[in-house]
Amino acid sequence: MTRPHRIRPWHSALAATTALAVTAGIAAVASAAEDDGADGTPKLGLVAASTSLTFTSWTDSPGFFLDLGTYVTAEDGPLEIRVTRKSYGDPVVATQVVRDGGGTRTEVLPEGLVDRFSGLPGFLEVTVADESGETVLEETQDFCPNNASGRISPDAPATSRYPESCPTNPFTLGSVWGIEEGWAANTYTYRYDGEQEVELPAGKYTATVSVAERYREAFGIADEPRTVAMTVRELSWEDEEGGESLPDGASAHGSHTAGHAHHPAADAPPAAAADRAGPAYNVGHGPYPPAPPALPWAPVRGTDGEEGGDALDGGIGDGPGLTDGSRQAPALKPAAKRPTGKAGVPDVPLPDLRSLPAYGITTTDGYESAPDRDYLAFSANVWNAGPAPLVVDGFRTPGKDLMDAYQYFHDADGKQVGYTPTGTMEWDPREGHEHWHFTDFASYRLLKADKKEAVRSGKEAFCLANTDAVDYTVENADWHPHNTDLSTACGVENSISVREVLDVGSGDTYTQDLPDQSFDITDLPNGTYYIQVLANPEQRLKETDTDNNSALRKVVLGGEKGARTVTVPPHGLVDAN
Repeated sequence: MTRPHRIRPWHSALAATTALAVTAGIAAVASAAEDDGADGTPKLGLVAASTSLTFTSWTDSPGFFLDLGTYVTAEDGPLEIRVTRKSYGDPVVATQVVRDGGGTRTEVLPEGLVDRFSGLPGFLEVTVADESGETVLEETQDFCPNNASGRISPDAPATSRYPESCPTNPFTLGSVWGIEEGWAANTYTYRYDGEQEVELPAGKYTATVSVAERYREAFGIADEPRTVAMTVRELSWEDEEGGESLPDGASAHGSHTAGHAHHPAADAPPAAAADRAGPAYNVGHGPYPPAPPALPWAPVRGTDGEEGGDALDGGIGDGPGLTDGSRQAPALKPAAKRPTGKAGVPDVPLPDLRSLPAYGITTTDGYESAPDRDYLAFSANVWNAGPAPLVVDGFRTPGKDLMDAYQYFHDADGKQVGYTPTGTMEWDPREGHEHWHFTDFASYRLLKADKKEAVRSGKEAFCLANTDAVDYTVENADWHPHNTDLSTACGVENSISVREVLDVGSGDTYTQDLPDQSFDITDLPNGTYYIQVLANPEQRLKETDTDNNSALRKVVLGGEKGARTVTVPPHGLVDAN
């Protein structure tokens, strides 16, 4: 028998999480904060969606994610935090934006409270005790305010204005975090580096969850810990395949099962993080499929009208009388036909393409295709600093595997007011691609110490997608980009036209770790080199500034053939690879 796929929860807002139970107690908890919120300052509270949860530990892979279903609620105003840095040589600064009626004011958060873009470090303090009261686990958990969320009040905004995840790209420049007024955000952030799962023997436990004192003081959160009764059970695949009876409402899949809506089924387990694409989850274009688009979960009712009904059976969605804030926008559609009239670039806002320094840099061999060669693998990102999105349409001549590409321009009202030809799009039939690539977006080069080219990547065509939130504080940044993965753009083999978009504030990461994309360093001498990420290399795309299209990352090659090494010095204050 084929072993059924083991379904894991997804990272952060890319996750389906515990459904939030709306009870009168939530409002009572939120009101416990001292600030009355009359000046627009949000009242924040910590609540637990369920008083008891069941966790499954698999005998072939012991451990589970300690997602206790706790949420941070916001009332009397939204929580909004903007995290920025002036350059990679400057520290991260976090500023709270308070919306008071029609105006706003800002308050810089205490120095050292926030030092990253991926969330509030050490926000929660978690203690787990066994039935005898002995503490068996203590840990802290970071918190991304943009985590999967839902409404706690019927008169709350139908959708949240804030982004759906916190960025993990080491070269992020600006992030926006927020919990909409009358909403709550799950406190747990999933990672897939193999170090987050906890191991406990089967049995009964009690978890106590509290907000760390420094955050209680900074945000005026009441010191009211939450407790959750835990049941840990051990299962094997033989138990599941043999049809072992499970507790009511429980599933053999997943990390916890009590008191939450069912997760959507998946055809495969989450993709392992590409070892060169970052530690949290696979983003960008690489040999592994990306995580699915976000689907925040909120209070749901089943078709029978009872709370906690099956979320897959009519229990979710935004519509009359039902809003869960899933915010799944439709894919952008290409123009119905080729543009007509005289081409030209009107006097309207243009995109501004910029490159981030390379990261995720490592040496490797050529796998099965070139095991005797040495390669330098890396991840690269080109982003759009705006103030206008990059919009490129491709139109096919029937029977050809090329499309003619056009860049479109829009006025401040979004009306199309011009276009210009900008190269081609080509069909890529290779497994794992099978979509249309735009040929004039970026190129990657390995430069010698004197900045002269040594090797060029064979990757020169791209399907554009908004894989990374690079700076959501720039003018006109789109906090809800449409195409965040390859399933929403790039077309199929029989497409007659496609539209590819890079929204303002977002970037597109490509993982260059295949022999035809990474740098062949087999015959290069050891020494200092620079990885150059170059946007718009032929300058066919029209943008506001082409002087910021190149980014360099210093690397030092060492070792010997078959065992090459690479040392990557910090880039300013960013010591991440």
